[in-house]
Amino acid sequence: MVTIKGGRVDIDVHYLQEVLQDLLRIPSPTGYTDNIVRFVCHELEKLGVSYELTRRGAIRAKLPGAKSAGARAIVSHVDTLGAQVKALKANGRLELVPIGTWSARFAEGARTTIFSENGSFRGTILPLKASGHTFADEVDTLPIGWDYVELRVDARAGCAEDVEALGIEVGDIVAVDPQPEIENGYIVSRHLDNKAGVAVMLAALQAVIVADELPVDVYWLFTIAEEVGHGAAAVLLPEIASMVAVDNGTSAPGQNSSEFGVTLSMADMSGPFDYHLTRKLYQLCLENDIRVRKDVFKHYRSDSASAIEAGADVRTALATFGVDASHGYERIHMHALRSVAELLTAYARSAVKIERDAHELGDLEGFTRQPTAPAEPEVPLSPEREPDPSDS
Repeated sequence: MVTIKGGRVDIDVHYLQEVLQDLLRIPSPTGYTDNIVRFVCHELEKLGVSYELTRRGAIRAKLPGAKSAGARAIVSHVDTLGAQVKALKANGRLELVPIGTWSARFAEGARTTIFSENGSFRGTILPLKASGHTFADEVDTLPIGWDYVELRVDARAGCAEDVEALGIEVGDIVAVDPQPEIENGYIVSRHLDNKAGVAVMLAALQAVIVADELPVDVYWLFTIAEEVGHGAAAVLLPEIASMVAVDNGTSAPGQNSSEFGVTLSMADMSGPFDYHLTRKLYQLCLENDIRVRKDVFKHYRSDSASAIEAGADVRTALATFGVDASHGYERIHMHALRSVAELLTAYARSAVKIERDAHELGDLEGFTRQPTAPAEPEVPLSPEREPDPSDS
């Protein structure tokens, strides 16, 4: 194992991939997360890390450091997108509403599991006009939206009464199959948001355990309702001064995210991330030879937004792995997952720069500054050419 003193620790990529595959096998749409919470807790126990659970199942694990005040936190979420039964239809199929924000375009054709009081049932989400032999070109002209899809249950159900007799009811949770494939370092699957983030945290935690003593306590948080906006609203402690959220970046036209290395989000729809914490992470990438770039996300929020909105006075940043087709059939590369995990190890081991953050309140002594002086030009103007007024 290669360790840069005070910096990153090498990641066990095999463990990272194996735990990600295990996570993907466990259905966990928001509202149906008990089983994946149990899995993560058992994984923490294997690693020898102590943890505690909130009433609903958010996990707060802790690696002790030299100090408790001014603690750090790293957070990701175990819940994923999914659906819920809205109505039992007269034709024996199910009307759905989405759990989380995702397009019905990506739901069409998905294999699913419906969780009822009588047990689980398999099924397929289909457009209302699914048969080309019946509807011909109307299959292509049907609008896209949740009002235009239905769930066909793999059971004898020709009417609403048949479905009711099966034990399926309004409100039942529907999980969508991930269908993962791994090839040439690429991982293609649904729900990489954010099971990949959970795997990254567990791999980083495994690596950090064998490192030197941490400068401050580091909390490893796993939330259960980020996809519906709750996130880290109720899992922080007063001594936590800074929190790094781990989630997916948006590799798409018009974005600067990449499927390789770390992508640091400078802002999302909730506003800019903390100036000092974000720049600390960027500097750690440079110092530890971790590929990095920056991006701004316009239609995006994470665990950090819910924490700030809940009133937590905590510095926040967002470290991401670039995901192509986020909230659809997603793709990432192992290089990005490893890079983010390495950054987390460097962050956990890094020296505390803002000592004042150990106190919730104080005066100006030790308070941070942001640069205001004009930047010096990197390349001086040639003496043969004086500035032209038209250049301005």
